[in-house]
Amino acid sequence: MAPSSYRWVIVAAGGLLGCVTVGAMFALPVFLQPIARDTGWSVTGVSTAMTIGFLAMAVASMAWGNLSDRIGPRLIVLIGSAALAGGLVLTSLATSLIAFQLVFGIVVGGATAAIFAPMMACVTGWFDTHRSLAVSLVSAGMGMAPVTMSPLAAQLIETHDWRTSLQIIAAVVAGIMIPVAFLVRRPPALGGNEATAGAATSEDPQPDMSVAQAVRSPQFIILLLTNFFCCATHAGPIFHTVSYAVSCGIPLIAAVSIYSVEGLAGLGGRVAFGVLGDKYGAKRVLISGLLIQAFGALTYAFVRDLGAFYAVAALFGFVYAGVMPLYAVLIRENFPLRMMGTIIGGTAMAGSLGMATGPLAGGLIYDTFGSYLWLYVGAWGLGIGATCMAMTFRPFPIKAAQPVPADA
Repeated sequence: MAPSSYRWVIVAAGGLLGCVTVGAMFALPVFLQPIARDTGWSVTGVSTAMTIGFLAMAVASMAWGNLSDRIGPRLIVLIGSAALAGGLVLTSLATSLIAFQLVFGIVVGGATAAIFAPMMACVTGWFDTHRSLAVSLVSAGMGMAPVTMSPLAAQLIETHDWRTSLQIIAAVVAGIMIPVAFLVRRPPALGGNEATAGAATSEDPQPDMSVAQAVRSPQFIILLLTNFFCCATHAGPIFHTVSYAVSCGIPLIAAVSIYSVEGLAGLGGRVAFGVLGDKYGAKRVLISGLLIQAFGALTYAFVRDLGAFYAVAALFGFVYAGVMPLYAVLIRENFPLRMMGTIIGGTAMAGSLGMATGPLAGGLIYDTFGSYLWLYVGAWGLGIGATCMAMTFRPFPIKAAQPVPADA
């Protein structure tokens, strides 16, 4: 496939869509304490909305990914953008904890899933060279959320109540994401119709593989388990860092700035890991990153002042953000392009299940012990598990599509 300049438009669109999506969903950690104070709901109860959101992402990811394989990513992303804005508005109107949990969890979580897997699959299909870097740049856009959307959420909650703040964020989502979604196009190798989309290309790995064979393969199962443990490792530290810092006596605006430092470091991590992945191989870089991530999570247990939080956030953000795009690269290197949405959606499902453990576990630990210590110790153990799992991954033997005989 000849390189197209439009592929960088796809990267930019994916990065912007990811930034706004992640920022909208992760406004909840910023609003966690204000919501609990205003409503009388427990930290665990409010955090459970995020857990339900990740469960909804898990359920929806593979379905949205499969639909994007069939009908193309643009319509899926449009639906997800509209649903995300609507879900935030409905959440702001919730008057009971159960309504808050279900509306935020199911609608916002399900809508978020409609962005991630289709866009990552789309980007991998547009690139034959610099694939790790391209996917990492899209992921870097998602990493801009703590630097852009989270400070916006913090400023809003300083001057408005949490309901109004959510409604303003919903307007930002609709105003940015819906127009940008129209820039999304199916990769040229798949063409623009169903017949072409179902065909293998000459450059496809495992061109004869069916979806059923793919999802039963050891490679897919190992990627699922690795992504689950990886996301479970950083879920708690990401979601509860602001609350943890506040519990250490750090003001809310300063605590949110820790999250922003984590996000800024993540931008560098995504690009650096993308370059390293292209140079040394995605698997090798992924294993190294997972090991460092485990110890980075543990280090949070030993910090109390703002400077130490910044240092740990820089390391942790750099690493956990850097490893995430490498899953999509490994998938593209081992599975046919025509099923990218389905396979990436499957690993996103596992990642969402892993992410679902963090908010609830952290809330329960804090409400039970009045401390986040065991959250970070547990995250370290999960990170070691992810590292061990990744070490067992074995790529498929290279199998190119067979050329058509000249006399056929």
